Amino acid sequence: MPIEITMPRLSDTMEVGTILHWHVAVGDEVSSGDLLADIETDKATMELQSFDDGKVESLLINEGEAVDVGTIIATIASEDEEPTVDNIPSSSDIPVAKEAEAPAATVHTPSQKQSGGPRVSPVARRLAEEHGVDLASIQGSGPSGRIIKRDVLQQVATEATTSETTSAAETTKVPQPVAPAPIATTVVQPLVASSPWQQERSVPLSNMRQIIAKRLVESKQTIPHYQVTMTFNMDPLMEMRKTLNVQLAATGIKLSVNDFIVRCCALSMATHPEFNASFGGDCIHYHGPVNVGIAIALPEERGGGLVVGSIKHADQKSLRTISQESQYLSKKARETGLSPEEMGDTTFTISNLGMFGVDNFTAIINPPNSAILAVGSAVEKPVVRNGELAVGHEMTATLSLDHRVIDGAMAALLKSAQRIN
Repeated sequence: MPIEITMPRLSDTMEVGTILHWHVAVGDEVSSGDLLADIETDKATMELQSFDDGKVESLLINEGEAVDVGTIIATIASEDEEPTVDNIPSSSDIPVAKEAEAPAATVHTPSQKQSGGPRVSPVARRLAEEHGVDLASIQGSGPSGRIIKRDVLQQVATEATTSETTSAAETTKVPQPVAPAPIATTVVQPLVASSPWQQERSVPLSNMRQIIAKRLVESKQTIPHYQVTMTFNMDPLMEMRKTLNVQLAATGIKLSVNDFIVRCCALSMATHPEFNASFGGDCIHYHGPVNVGIAIALPEERGGGLVVGSIKHADQKSLRTISQESQYLSKKARETGLSPEEMGDTTFTISNLGMFGVDNFTAIINPPNSAILAVGSAVEKPVVRNGELAVGHEMTATLSLDHRVIDGAMAALLKSAQRIN
């Protein structure tokens, strides 16, 4: 009997998943740990791996199709059985598995034994032989550096491009006499928009976009937002950052302005529990752990959208640790997707658009948080220091708050204290 692959539940709230891209085709041989597909959940885009060795017998769901959790989406014939003809769909029913443009898959531990040469999947080895590709010249992007189908096809495309460029350079064309242009006798027609972005179209919302839209509307309709904005002198922070980065240069760690902001907010939350609280209907729930969320924008090739990575117990961590965790969460969110545990239990969120040159903006609270900090860029400008005109760095930040939990005076006092300190 073939092995049935079902739509997995990849988050605690996931009910439906969408196959964004198949990384295999019918007939491909796969090993445990190989990447089968990219699946979009209600929170992120995540990878589906094979847990068995065998040959892909059928792909039952087309790319872009959403199905319920538990639905059979593919079958794999184990190594000791042959695929049955009846189970193989016709070529018109099989979605074409395009090679992924996303970054390399995360590292897994495949069942294939290590050999003396490069680790190569059976499909990749067959393609290399067909196209005359030297496997030794390829750097594998599969699990544990394994050379997979995508790597071979990329090498084939690279060699073909190089060959065409060389042939074009060696070909000398003899210039031909140019006939005089005829006098225009027709009326010039208006230009037609040629860019696809200028054409009318409707794009269905992804699962993630639907969840984001639902939660943002819910947040604005159910939470009484108000904002408090202040401008901060960033000269001390910028000077400290410069000094620490010189000291950390040998470790390869480079602290960002956002790392300092995460650390400052975490310490403030630890001493002002109102900012580490949630509205509970008939009570205010004060949280123990200080878990700071950082908003991460996803690239368009992964469906776009926004996720919030969680830095747990941020008040107990150093700047170096916060920097390393922030970089890890951002990289993983954009490449393979965050797990529910890596996005859960935030009690306060920071949204930073300063790196895009944004001076100031307001953000929508991320339930069940009671506040979110919108951070602009640290701008060098003329400032007044000690009664004299000088050049310094200033940053504008806007705190959006839940009025059911935090009063305006409380927020103003906290920001004033941060400004003085």
